[in-house]
Amino acid sequence: MAEKENEPSHDAVNLKLVLYTLGNLLICLSAAMLCPLLIAFYRRTADGGSDLQAFVLSFCITFIVGLTLRLTTKSNQGLGNKEGVAVVSLGWAVTALFGSLPYLFDRVFAQVGRGWLVEFSFCYFEAMSGFTTTGATVLSEIEHLTHAILFWRSLTHWLGGMGIVVLALAILPMLGVGGMQLYRAEVPGPQKDRLTPRIAQTAKLLWGVYVLISAVEMLLLWLGGMTWFDAICHTFGTMATGGFSTQNLSIGQYNSVYFDVVIIVFMFIAGTNFSLHYRALRGDFKSYVRDPEFRFYGLTLFLCIGLIVWNTMTARVGDQVVFDSFGTAARYASFQVVSIITTTGYGTFNFEQWPALSQFVLVILMFFGGCAGSTGGGMKHVRLLLLIKQGYVEIKRLILPHAVLPVKLGDRVVPQEVMAHILGFFFLFIGIFAIVTCVMATLGLDLISAAAATIATMGNIGPGLGSVGPIDNYAHIPTLGKFILSFCMLLGRLELYTVLVLFAPELWRR
Repeated sequence: MAEKENEPSHDAVNLKLVLYTLGNLLICLSAAMLCPLLIAFYRRTADGGSDLQAFVLSFCITFIVGLTLRLTTKSNQGLGNKEGVAVVSLGWAVTALFGSLPYLFDRVFAQVGRGWLVEFSFCYFEAMSGFTTTGATVLSEIEHLTHAILFWRSLTHWLGGMGIVVLALAILPMLGVGGMQLYRAEVPGPQKDRLTPRIAQTAKLLWGVYVLISAVEMLLLWLGGMTWFDAICHTFGTMATGGFSTQNLSIGQYNSVYFDVVIIVFMFIAGTNFSLHYRALRGDFKSYVRDPEFRFYGLTLFLCIGLIVWNTMTARVGDQVVFDSFGTAARYASFQVVSIITTTGYGTFNFEQWPALSQFVLVILMFFGGCAGSTGGGMKHVRLLLLIKQGYVEIKRLILPHAVLPVKLGDRVVPQEVMAHILGFFFLFIGIFAIVTCVMATLGLDLISAAAATIATMGNIGPGLGSVGPIDNYAHIPTLGKFILSFCMLLGRLELYTVLVLFAPELWRR
């Protein structure tokens, strides 16, 4: 029987129910901390043991707070739309807060610190970047981190990729009929594709596909020569379109065509709507071809890769071209275009050394993002495709003012309220981008770095240009700037509306 979506009778948000659900999420998060805790215990001699203390303390605090919230705020009422929005937005913020504890305690026990507020801004930024699959980092000596911390960074990506709230839907049946409200707020994109009548089953199917594809990539990377640890961490970063690596030079450290090709393929897969993968696994491979967003996604990739290959082989930077062979240009251009458009942020080449046109193309792609229903961030291809179609319809209306010219996505007519939602999203996205860029410039960044840092965090990409380029990090950003960019990551991951609605008085008014 299909799940009913009953709206609770109260008008204001039921804070007790929200806190109860957040408690469940924290219990899930504490369970996830057991994996790096075991790694820290196993490597306590080699890595010094400070990370073991950090994870033990983080696990205890997270579990106790989660259990306390669950026991003291239990409610039999179902989640409504307002509670669903509040749980998702606050859930990500709270998850990042408690997810930052291992970084914070590890630095405290290692006697490394710059004051609590400054240190907390570093740790919260890193945790938010992980869970929102942004991949922006404040860490410089990645290879000096302990295995437990490296694994935790990558695990936060993997959990955030499909959504820790969707994970909770899959394994916490106590959420009951409120599941659809959480799913609506969490799943990215303007279209929510329910694969089964029950939302919990949908979440399990999506996670099943996610785990299966992750296992395949992990095996291929290991067969190519990566250690199991590196293969797992880079798989987590790829499938979540996150970008955290165990190497300072990211994937470029390996200088391997094989690794480049494998990761390109799986970044492309991760940037595709996962419901299409589910249908393909059931034998419906034509679902890819039938999907207009997927065709637009593929065409964009093809054109941008071709343009950058041509530009890097013909335009001179200094006294020479960047690449003197088609194979080399295609390899690096393909990797970087797929990495940026899927918002993964892995790198094999410092693209700040490319011609201006190639850099401009990559910056434009930062606004695109992956497909709706993928683990990628950004505006999503389906929105941009519909905006293009809307522009074409407006031109046709000038020629045929009395004609009925609906916007179509494939064979389906897109309702006007959906188009209004997309137009509103587009202007909000651009408006927030402009405001935050101005604020970051006021904090001392040059204009290119300010704009790049803003779009790289709002689009959940990670590396940008200028002082936040592919070989730099965000450590130099002022403390206030780190918190602002952390908020931008949350906005990008939850696609603006889910977060901004928290500031609407109507949500809290009884």
